[in-house]
Amino acid sequence: MASTISNPKSLRPSSFTDGINSEKGIRSQTILPWDKFSNWLHSICVVTFDLELGQALEYSYPGHVKLTEKEKMNICYLSFPDSNSGCMGDTQFNFRIRQCQSRTQSHHRSQTYDKNSPNILQSDVAHFYGFVYFRQVKDKSSRRGYFQKSVVLLSRLPYITLFSNLVSIIAPEYFDNGEPTIEAACHDIDQWPAPVPGETLHLPIMGCVLQLRMPQRQDKPGSPAIKKPFEPTGSPMTVVPCVHDVETFRCLQPVLPHVQLLWELILTGEPLVVMAPSPSICSDTVHALVNMINPLRFMPDYRPYFTIHDSEFKEYTTRTQAPPSVVLGVTNPFFAKTLQHWPHVIRIGEVSSNDKSNSKTLKPKKPGSLKTLESKPGVYTQYKPFLSKDKSIIKRLVKGVQTKRPQEVQDAMLRRHLLELTQSFIIPLERYVASLMPLQRNISPWKHPPRLKPFEPEEFLKTLEHSGPQLTSGLKGDWVGLYRRFFRSANFEGWYRQRQQEVNHKLTALHLEALCNADLLEWSQDKQEVEVVDLVLKLREKMVNIGTDGLPVKPEVIQRLRTHIESIISTLPEDLQSVLKSH
Repeated sequence: MASTISNPKSLRPSSFTDGINSEKGIRSQTILPWDKFSNWLHSICVVTFDLELGQALEYSYPGHVKLTEKEKMNICYLSFPDSNSGCMGDTQFNFRIRQCQSRTQSHHRSQTYDKNSPNILQSDVAHFYGFVYFRQVKDKSSRRGYFQKSVVLLSRLPYITLFSNLVSIIAPEYFDNGEPTIEAACHDIDQWPAPVPGETLHLPIMGCVLQLRMPQRQDKPGSPAIKKPFEPTGSPMTVVPCVHDVETFRCLQPVLPHVQLLWELILTGEPLVVMAPSPSICSDTVHALVNMINPLRFMPDYRPYFTIHDSEFKEYTTRTQAPPSVVLGVTNPFFAKTLQHWPHVIRIGEVSSNDKSNSKTLKPKKPGSLKTLESKPGVYTQYKPFLSKDKSIIKRLVKGVQTKRPQEVQDAMLRRHLLELTQSFIIPLERYVASLMPLQRNISPWKHPPRLKPFEPEEFLKTLEHSGPQLTSGLKGDWVGLYRRFFRSANFEGWYRQRQQEVNHKLTALHLEALCNADLLEWSQDKQEVEVVDLVLKLREKMVNIGTDGLPVKPEVIQRLRTHIESIISTLPEDLQSVLKSH
């Protein structure tokens, strides 16, 4: 067992962005305790069952990291299965909760990390992800007759695979050896390097080493996660194939005939609830759903596991207004009635080895026919898909089940199909946005940087006849209708906001290059001192913005800007020179 660490209450709190804002990007430069820990996790919690209080937070580490009462309440209720009669032994699942607004404002997104990471792995300053390891075993010494306790990892990063692996290493040790295990694990994590996109990392934990490669935005979809060769160390090595991975085929196999319908529901941000028999099945299915539109990031809210005690329960179940754009995963039978008015419901049954995917069964049912959680598994919706069903992929996957094709191959086939479908949908949008960029020859150093022209939906739709999805997809249907619905969703808003920011940053960088190529010294010769000083101050402001906005500017451009500033200052009177140089 590794040695425990010093009293955490005497140490200062740190945010996700601490330690990852060096000149090159996100390599940790800090030396204070817990800065490296906070690059990965917020805290580790232990939740137990108290006979008087019910589920209660027994322990949280590091001790200086604070949680609000509402956050503690949500964590406690979400760390135990809703109906745990069938959850004897060890159970793993995960949840997602809102952070308190007051704290959200004090944490800043790491721009460099997000700029270099795939959309689905970007940091989330508004939510916590909780990774739960729950144990329930018979215990004669307990008044309830059972030992019930959960270890929970809290993070702002959606590293589903990594943190599920991590909690499965820490929790069993904790159940055997108590609190020193949590302290030792935190100490190990506080030695980890920062999560740098594109790098292969070796992360020591509890006597073993996790080897993983951090994905980066430039990666081709489907490329291998570990690119560097195996590097032996003194500790046992565990290779984590991907920090964020969901077994798409396994999770969606019960509703495989409706996979394209579900893709449309997720793409357009429709309200959707998953009713499942356990938190594990429930949370895995929700993650598989929201990842169907990868590489698009799912922008509406989603809750892999949701209970009647959640602080947003009334907000999400009210009948006084239309259901919100959210994907909920539930297990409590009470939800069958509470969410009966929701337009789209997926009912997942108990998974058994005898389950077979049958493309000729499970037609969508009307939502009103879902009376109880004991209703038959299937998809309950009156939604009519805009696109015709691709029966060939379903047939190939069903044949794979019958011939016992490896699960990994089935998973890769389904992911490839969904990726190609999403890319066929996105490519025309990307092409249209490219047409909205001003021409580079129109960028003048003497004017403000140009901006991306407004996105006009009707103008875009006119381009589909000659350059629409039919160029890359064989699917027929009402693509125009699907785009119109997509334009009303948060997914479109999120995609366009990101593209707009990226293009405007690129235009600003091109404008800076134009400034570097201009003869600013000649321009300043016949100008009044106040105009020249104003130019110097504006150029300095642009230099600052290069760093704060993460602009894609070449190092030689930055150096030339510095030279321009120094040359212009040298033409001013000495008193002004000294003032400008001292600031």
